[in-house]
Amino acid sequence: MTHRHEHTGEHGDAAPTRPRKQEQEAATTEVTEVAPGVLRTQLPIALPGLGHVNCYVLEDDRGIAVVDPGLPGDDSWLDLEDRLGRAGYAVGDVHTVVVTHSHPDHFGGAMRLRHASGADILTHETFRTLWDVGELDEHEDSSVLEVNSADDQEAAMERYFTRPSPWGGTRSGPPPEFFQRMRRARLDGDLTSFAAPRPSISVVDGDRVSLARREWVALHTPGHTYDHLCLWDPEHGVVFTGDHVLPSITPHISGLAPEADPLALFFASLRRMADLGQVSIALPAHGHPFHDLTGRAEHIIEHHEERLDIIRDAAANRLPEGTVGDFMHVLFSERAWGDMAESETYAHLEHLRQLHELRRDDTDGVAHYTLVG
Repeated sequence: MTHRHEHTGEHGDAAPTRPRKQEQEAATTEVTEVAPGVLRTQLPIALPGLGHVNCYVLEDDRGIAVVDPGLPGDDSWLDLEDRLGRAGYAVGDVHTVVVTHSHPDHFGGAMRLRHASGADILTHETFRTLWDVGELDEHEDSSVLEVNSADDQEAAMERYFTRPSPWGGTRSGPPPEFFQRMRRARLDGDLTSFAAPRPSISVVDGDRVSLARREWVALHTPGHTYDHLCLWDPEHGVVFTGDHVLPSITPHISGLAPEADPLALFFASLRRMADLGQVSIALPAHGHPFHDLTGRAEHIIEHHEERLDIIRDAAANRLPEGTVGDFMHVLFSERAWGDMAESETYAHLEHLRQLHELRRDDTDGVAHYTLVG
């Protein structure tokens, strides 16, 4: 899930409302060829800052692969069936599901496709979801898949969100509507929509993947999530960028990562995109395909460098000993305050700490940051 945050004005006032971004556009039923053997379809989603997710269809002699098959649940599944039909295919034609990263608007249909068509699920080897609480049975009959039940998934998420955050305090977690959808799917006998995807193909950086009658190079691009995966076709200059590089909004960078400095990883991944060269088209998970991947990656880097400067200025002049929440109020408008804004603020603060520009002191379980020297 991708959210765009806007920082406040000089006096803490919310920034003026900006024009509607293309990632916010509602899904259409159009099917368009965007690269040789690659079709773009769109599935509706209703998430903050987003109106659709691009589900790409890759054609070859075995049938099709799909990239990012939308949200879990019956509504999204019906839309997926519709889009595949408009492209001239059926669910049974899907032999591979590529999931770019572990957010539900990207992996939601993966397990249902696996049990409907026997499709492989391909992810980066570090792929994890919040409700990876049990190993799914390999049996093709979905009625026996009770290990990863909705109750187990809900309990796992509740445990996750009631743990203290790395900077102090607790996380609010998904909205009640999300748990209601999980319970409704369970009551309807749908045991696969909310099942944690179990990859049958795990790739690492540099692996080759054969899809759409050619080879793609797996690119591990941590930042938006640690397990984010892009695919690059050097022959035709095509890149699936997922949520790593989007055309007009800035991907959320999470501070909740297994590494000490996720923002540094994000910068490195973005620079790698900028240095690919010979890219004819970038295919994002939201918004329209675009051509200047180098320029867009560099722009996202500049955006986060500006946020680092805002923190430096605040630490020097306004927040001599600020918490993550304090700095979040400086970086983001009030409407954006919450878990994601705190997590992104934390990533920036920890980056400056790794650069030895800030010192961290924990008091009563809450992190406070001060300038070094």
